[in-house]
Amino acid sequence: MEIPSFKLNGRIWIEMDEEKVLGHGRVELLERIHASGSIRQAALQMKMSYKQAWDLVNHMNDGFKQPLVISKRGGKGGGVALLTPFGLEIIGEFKDLQQKFSQFLERNSKK
Repeated sequence: MEIPSFKLNGRIWIEMDEEKVLGHGRVELLERIHASGSIRQAALQMKMSYKQAWDLVNHMNDGFKQPLVISKRGGKGGGVALLTPFGLEIIGEFKDLQQKFSQFLERNSKK
């Protein structure tokens, strides 16, 4: 019996102590914070609440045991949020893993 053609599909995420700390959506949030310099703007762009974005940032910072994002409270002009060098490195590592995973899926799909 011949196996029909199929395409493998999937997603990756990173867990620490059995808790999800990083995945595609969280990487997107980090990238939007980096681009805008604002957790609030990143949350608006992703159509999520400011609180949800803050909770995700805090969860990632706690999960990695060092900050990926640092923020400074604002005054008249508002605050600023910056990715740390470690945060930028984590994004790069995740994207590298994502590319390797995509290649794995492609190689193991039956055409």
